[in-house]
Amino acid sequence: MSCTFVCFCLWILDGVSGVYTDETYEMISVMEGDSVTLNTDVTEIQRDDLLLWMFKLQNSETRIAEIYKQTISIYDYKENNERFRGRLQIDNQTGSLTITNINKLHSGLYKLQIINGGVKHKSFNLAVYGLLTVPVISDSPQSPSVSESSLGQNCSLLCSVLNVSHVTLSWFKGNSLLSSISVSDLSISLSLPLEIECLDDSYSCVVAYSFNNQTKHLNITDLCQPCSDGSHVPGKGIIAAVFLLLLLLVISGLAVWIFRRRRSHKQAVQETRTTVEEVDYTDAVFTTNRAQDTETNGQDQTEYSEVVFR
Repeated sequence: MSCTFVCFCLWILDGVSGVYTDETYEMISVMEGDSVTLNTDVTEIQRDDLLLWMFKLQNSETRIAEIYKQTISIYDYKENNERFRGRLQIDNQTGSLTITNINKLHSGLYKLQIINGGVKHKSFNLAVYGLLTVPVISDSPQSPSVSESSLGQNCSLLCSVLNVSHVTLSWFKGNSLLSSISVSDLSISLSLPLEIECLDDSYSCVVAYSFNNQTKHLNITDLCQPCSDGSHVPGKGIIAAVFLLLLLLVISGLAVWIFRRRRSHKQAVQETRTTVEEVDYTDAVFTTNRAQDTETNGQDQTEYSEVVFR
């Protein structure tokens, strides 16, 4: 027991001096109601090893557990340690400390000292967060009504979270960050305004913790006038489809007009050729007949006949 007391004094003196040898430091975040294990990184505790677990909150430091000669001692009954009562567990092989059913009272600095011929120090800064709060979207006090928004005025919105600490509140449009605000105080309310021209489903408000986040999408049509012009992504697709359909109709109509015009021209040419081919040209045939002229002393007389066309 005297050895334990001497080693504990070495712990205190070493901590006061502020000079640690072989020290490591970890930051851990955990949700309220969960369990967390602070690992020693020791494979197996030897018989003469001494492990001391200390908890420091503000300027006070208290011993909560120790292992010496492979005997485990937990001090959750001591004064100022009531917060740990029934919640501490020690692994008898590695000396790792587990805190169960954790709450915000367990936030603080945990120190481990391992003495086994040398002195090793390890510190854990434990942050305990309450249940994640879903952000709430409402209209800003100076926000215009839906009827006023339809007349061209912008819509003012407000995203809020209650009783949060160490969080970042942000507005997004798709994956693009529009604005954000961060806070490190304990249990405060946080709000972030946003002004938009019209409502679509690409806006969202996100409250982000160091290890998780909650998202609220903007789909409240009674707060803002829905987008009906090209700024709304689905509207762009509809306009493009209508334009493409009209273009196809125009091209189809032009093609039909060109086809009919060519067809009419072709028919007119064929009719002209048919009329020319129906004209029949024939040769004139002249027939010469000789008859005896009885009245002119028997001399020959030329007789002309009619021209025959065939």
